[in-house]
Amino acid sequence: MNLIFLVLILAAFLAAAWRELTELDADSQPMQELSQAAISSAGSAVELAIGLVGVMALFLGLMKIAEAGGLLTVLARLLRPLMTRLFPSVPPEHPAMGAMILNFSANILGLGNAATPFGIRAMQELNKLNPHPGTATNAMALFLAINTSSITLLPTGVIALRASLGSAEPAAILPTTLFATLFATTAGITSALVLQRFFLPPAPTADAGPDAQTRSPESREHQAAETRDTGEPAQQEAQPLGIDVPTQGYPGWVSALVLLGVLGIIPLTILYGQTIAPWIIPGLIVGFLLFGVARGVRIYEVFVEGAKEGFQVALRIIPYLVAILVAVGMLRASGALGVFVGLLAPWTTPLGLPPEALPMALLRPLSGSGAYGIMAGIMQDPATGPDTHVGLLVSTLQGSTETTFYVLAVYFGAIQVRRIRHTLAAALTADVVGVMAAVFIVGWLFL
Repeated sequence: MNLIFLVLILAAFLAAAWRELTELDADSQPMQELSQAAISSAGSAVELAIGLVGVMALFLGLMKIAEAGGLLTVLARLLRPLMTRLFPSVPPEHPAMGAMILNFSANILGLGNAATPFGIRAMQELNKLNPHPGTATNAMALFLAINTSSITLLPTGVIALRASLGSAEPAAILPTTLFATLFATTAGITSALVLQRFFLPPAPTADAGPDAQTRSPESREHQAAETRDTGEPAQQEAQPLGIDVPTQGYPGWVSALVLLGVLGIIPLTILYGQTIAPWIIPGLIVGFLLFGVARGVRIYEVFVEGAKEGFQVALRIIPYLVAILVAVGMLRASGALGVFVGLLAPWTTPLGLPPEALPMALLRPLSGSGAYGIMAGIMQDPATGPDTHVGLLVSTLQGSTETTFYVLAVYFGAIQVRRIRHTLAAALTADVVGVMAAVFIVGWLFL
């Protein structure tokens, strides 16, 4: 992000300087416009964050109730039968499995702050099963491909931002996000499973020692078999982050029914999305409160605790919003952004990706804060706004795709993996499919 930020500012400065020195129009003052853009963009970023405080506190308060009521555990039990089939090389009772399940469950609920610690712990545990330290395993590649495809069913952060900007239907992106994230996740899983046949791990060395043998796939299968036979793990280890992960999932047919139910919701939300949208936010509020009551949660105290976190989150993002909105504002005022978008727009516009949304689509895999800032700037602009086609498209892109390079850098950096094999290819495939699905569904529903 350091390089991206520097490039944006330098490009804006050089473009404005070139115009200042070459344009003969006395009324044209590019450098003065650049200065005004930097100052006004900084003020807009602070106003945006302050407006976001209330709705962010509301949504994080509700999510805190769901978390305290054990919704993560419920999702973990639902995902467990599927996870054991997706990751056959990971023993069902190994801490890596529990950490991955909690990571996916947190992502599904839009709890990004909780998902990252679980993801790092999962990578650390997967590395203990790695016969080739420093090289990504198939399980690591698949895990990160799913992560970068977002798998978000409740894009609460984007809904909160849309509400703070005065959207008439903040939750209108729920069906579009669900559609796009499903296709992105499917593409990520498929590409990871296909590419692993071509990107083979290094051949085992003769001097790898007994430790490598104990971490081989055969030994892991033996450990899994021993677990199934005795009912206890072959090696007891602490559960990730002190959170109790259920050792047994729901019966397979229960998980299958829930999955079919989610898949069945997609066509319903597409067909009746505009009718359902006004009900979504009131329904979420009532649903989470009733869930908390049913689970014995002191809903008022827990909600207030979560709302405090929402207040802090909204304030913490101010510096990031200032940085990226100033950079983008300067780039736009200098004319450099218009030139760049003008070069690509003839290629992307026929595909349904309008010029206004193009910077967001290009920056999303590189920088989460940068993409968030561009999305906020687009929806703040009266010419686009949150409820136009462009506003709905960038909201869907933000909710249904992930910051690929950030995820890979953080997760692989935590375990010092340098040979990532097919991970990046699978992750970028998920990104491209996610963008295509978002463009298609937003264009179909809202054009």
